[in-house]
This record gives sequence, structure tokens and C-alpha cells, in this order.
Amino acid sequence: MLTRLKVSGFKNLVDVDLRFGPFTCIAGANASGKSNLFDAIQFLSALADKPLLDAARSVRDERERTTDVLSLFHRAGEEKDDTMRFEAEMIIPKNGIDDLGQPAEASSTFLRYALELAFRKGEEQGMPDSLRVVSEKLSYITTGEAHKHIKFPQSAAKWRQSVVTNRRTSGGYISTQGMGSDTLVKLHQDGGSRGKPVARKAERLPRTVLSAVDAAESPTALLARREMQSWRMLQLEPSSLRRPDHFTSPQRLEADGSHLAAALYHLARQREKEAGGKGVGQAQVYARLTNRLSELIDDVSDVWVDRDEKNELLTLSAATRDGTSHPARALSDGSLRFLALAVLELETDATGLICLEEPENGIHPERIPAMLTLLQDIAVDVEEPVGPDNPLRQVIINTHSPAVVGEVNDDSLVVAELEEVVRDGHRFKGVSFSCLPDTWRAQADPPPTILPRGALLAYLNPHSRGRLKTESDTRRRPRVAEREDIQPLLPFQAEGK
Repeated sequence: MLTRLKVSGFKNLVDVDLRFGPFTCIAGANASGKSNLFDAIQFLSALADKPLLDAARSVRDERERTTDVLSLFHRAGEEKDDTMRFEAEMIIPKNGIDDLGQPAEASSTFLRYALELAFRKGEEQGMPDSLRVVSEKLSYITTGEAHKHIKFPQSAAKWRQSVVTNRRTSGGYISTQGMGSDTLVKLHQDGGSRGKPVARKAERLPRTVLSAVDAAESPTALLARREMQSWRMLQLEPSSLRRPDHFTSPQRLEADGSHLAAALYHLARQREKEAGGKGVGQAQVYARLTNRLSELIDDVSDVWVDRDEKNELLTLSAATRDGTSHPARALSDGSLRFLALAVLELETDATGLICLEEPENGIHPERIPAMLTLLQDIAVDVEEPVGPDNPLRQVIINTHSPAVVGEVNDDSLVVAELEEVVRDGHRFKGVSFSCLPDTWRAQADPPPTILPRGALLAYLNPHSRGRLKTESDTRRRPRVAEREDIQPLLPFQAEGK
């Protein structure tokens, strides 16, 4: 679980310091930088899994993928930053396994990971530009200090004690010493002072030290790596969601929505075994999904997975109240995305951070509250201990929808806006993340930017903001918001009447 992220020098993120709760909604206009924050999270996730250059290439740009490493660095006019810095505070799982199946148990579960990267020009003609590690650190936050870092409201006795542990008494897990070509990144054993640390020259590292650890070297660092690897961006594609699965397909929902039918079928079978057979577990899973989908579609009466023995295919299907059966290919895009998230909510063994852009796409405005309720139900309940029925999951969404902004809890809302910044004599537009006054973020130290209440008018009353009369207005039909029978229903009168 990502509780705090600092980023500087990455795209238009300069001196960003943002805290997260179980569920966070980031609102902002197009090109404000809210998607760049998601890119920073995904970049950190990739750096915990891949070599530096491969991680850089996985970051999207306006053309979805980038091969220009330099484009990841912040620039103002012709001036470019030559380093980027990240610092993430996170709660990691207590147990896990490494790539060789070896078990790992963390000695600390509340950690701070700091990484600084620099641009590296291709040393020879034709060689690609890359990145180099300037500094890498992994340290712990004690149980006594945890309450100063976890700012969102939670049950200290139940929830925080179930996720924050610490048996480490001195030193960190990864440290950096020296400068320039003599810089060493050291991996320390979990025992603290016992055991000699493994030192590696920073300038020669093809990947972060964290991305290569195993359970034998440092169980805690390994589980930090696992946590960061679990940070994923959901981009649910209707074509992937509609596709039937083979009996041998993967049994976990992919980021694009692939294997929805297989994931649901496997989940139903798993609950069947837990219930002791006789169809009880499967019926409960399908009934729960049906109830969820009925919050979006009034006419739905059943959801299930068809098993085609002849073609060895699994197909997601739904039925309406008149008894008509509809395969996944006949369902709307919004219904399929909603179903995929409902399946994810049922997968209690799926943990980590989920980023989702514009969840309102394909959803009728009246049904957006149902989508938001589902997303908040996916996130961990911080009033109860973490366990099999309350997995450590987190959801961050971004949006520019007034309907979403108006429905989310005020504690969950962060607004991204471009603002002018002056640094070293250069002016540029950087993204600023603001919160509402009297919310838990507003009480943080250092204090964040507070969003003026008037800035929310563009979301809460979008029809009245920035509308100027033009000559062509006298020759057109009135907008919906300008109709006399609609005006009394709006929270504010439209300007220009």
C-alpha cells in the first residue's frame, strides 16, 4: 500500500509530495498532469521488476510508448533536468515468496524507498541512451512513528496494528555511500549489523538493487519488491473483456481485462471447494455478482460462466428478467468493466495498488455512485484488521467528470492543476495537487496546497463556468442548461441569462 509519494524531475512532476489513503480520486483537466502521476507509479513498479532501460521503455507517452529516455525527464523550454528523484512510503505484505519459490518474512512492514536516477548518454554511436542509478535506499519506519506517517483515519487498535510491524533495531536494508564513480549501493542482511553487506558499484548497475533481491539475501527487501510489482494500471479493454477463454487460460484477470471468464470460473470453483461442494459456493459467487450488476442494470437476473466441453471454452453470460441469455460479446462496454471490477473485488487473494483512469467511461451518470461504491469496496477497510476477508488493497482513480467529483468523499479528493513555477530563473508549468480544507490531508506536515472552494465550481456546476456569449449564440438553439424548465434544477443559475 502506497501511503506517500514524492516525485521530482519526472515529466511535469516537480517537487510533488502526495499522500494516499485506501481510496483516492484525482480530478483534473486534460493535460494537467494527473496521468503523469500514474506514469510515475508505474515506472517505479517497472523499476522493481525490469532493467532500467526496459522500465523506461514501458512508460507511455502521447503515442502510448516511448523509446526516448530523455523524454521522461522534466524540461522547461530548452532546459532539461538531468536527474529524477522518487521517494515512496509503503506498507508491504508480511509474507511472500521469491522467484525461486523460497518463502520470505519481513522484519519490517512499513518502509521508505528512495531512488535517484540520472540520464546516461549512449557511450558509442548507435547505442541507446539509458539511465544510471545515482542513489538507492530502503529504510524502515518504526511502529512508534507510524501514526505520524499514516494520516488517513483508521482504527489504530485494529487496522494499523495488523499491518505495521518492526523487528529491526538499526540500519537500513539498502544504502548508498560515496560520490561519483566511487558510489556504492549496499544491500544489508535482515539481521542488521550481522553479516557483511553486499556492495555494488552504482555506475555499473543495469537495474536497481531492489529488483534483483531474493529471500535469502534480504526477505524484507524482497517483499518491498513484491509490493511495488503489485502496483498496476488497469486499462480494461472491451474487446479483451468480451473474449471467451480456453480451459487452460490463466485464471487471473489481466490489466487489460483478458481472462475475465476464466478468472470468474476459477473463483466460483474455488469457493465451491471451500463450501464443501453441492454447488453452494458457485451459486454464492454468481449471486453476489448478479446483485452487483443489478446496481448498474435494473433488468439483470443472473450472471454465470458457460462451460463448452466440445470447444473447451469458457464464456461469461448474463440473463435479463425475461429469461433472455446474453453472452459477454453482447454486453455494453460499461457493464463489462463493472463486472471485471466486481470479480476483482471478490478475489480476496489479489492485493496491491490499482490505478484506474476515468472509471465513469460507459457508465450512465445516475449509475456512477454504484461504480464508486464498488471501487471503494475493492480497497481495504481500515476500520477492520487486514486478513483473508479484508485484503490489503488500494485504489487510485483519476477523472475530469463532474459526476464523479460530486459523489466522492471529500477526504478522498485531490485536484491536479497546472501552475506557474519559477526555478533557477526559469518559468514553467508544473502540476500542483491540492486537497480540500478540513480533510485529513490538510492536517499533514508539511501542509499541502489547499484547494479554494470556488475552484470546484467547474465540477459541481460545469454549465455556469466560463461561458461567454458570442454573435453566433443569437442564432442557435439554447443549450440544455439554458432551458427555462431546466434552470430551476441546477445548483446555480447559468451565467449570461
